[in-house]
Amino acid sequence: MHSLIIFASGKGSNAAAIIEYFQKTRVAQVSLIVSNRKDAGVIELAKKEQIPFVVIDKNSFQSNDFITELQSHNPALIVLAGFLWKIPDPIIEAFSGKIINIHPALLPEFGGKGMYGENVHKTVIAAGKKESGITIHYVDEVYDNGDIIVQARCKVYEHDAASQLADRIHTLEHYFFPRTIEFLLENINEPAPKDAI
Repeated sequence: MHSLIIFASGKGSNAAAIIEYFQKTRVAQVSLIVSNRKDAGVIELAKKEQIPFVVIDKNSFQSNDFITELQSHNPALIVLAGFLWKIPDPIIEAFSGKIINIHPALLPEFGGKGMYGENVHKTVIAAGKKESGITIHYVDEVYDNGDIIVQARCKVYEHDAASQLADRIHTLEHYFFPRTIEFLLENINEPAPKDAI
């Protein structure tokens, strides 16, 4: 069974969707939850599900000891599920090609520092967009810049409030994120097609 590590800063609704999904499929299990907030809802989720967790600060986040701790869980993927800190370069290097993020908009638009949660939805609405959605992508050294894996779309209605758009985005997130993770796990170490070499 594959090991997953989830990083989250908030309530943990995506983390909950991932945990529930893999409890059913048994393809993977969440072996560690990492948060930068000791009062985050995802910590209560970790306790409820009896999943080990760690709360980090800026210093520990940059430390070799933290990388060693992550490596001890031998993660197939590190999953950023509403995690608000930029991932330090040493972690990206240590887990190259194994860190994925979900963003609540259609990248490359509406990405970058400060673009998360309600900020994104308000900006999408203010821009007069007719659709929004989610982007699941690999993480590199630049905010919201890594290669896109999956995008899914939803409508933006004329009189939408940010909270209404957020509800539709959450529905997409909770459906597509676990299934995309599963797809990636099932294709780890698959040989490239001959015509791709």
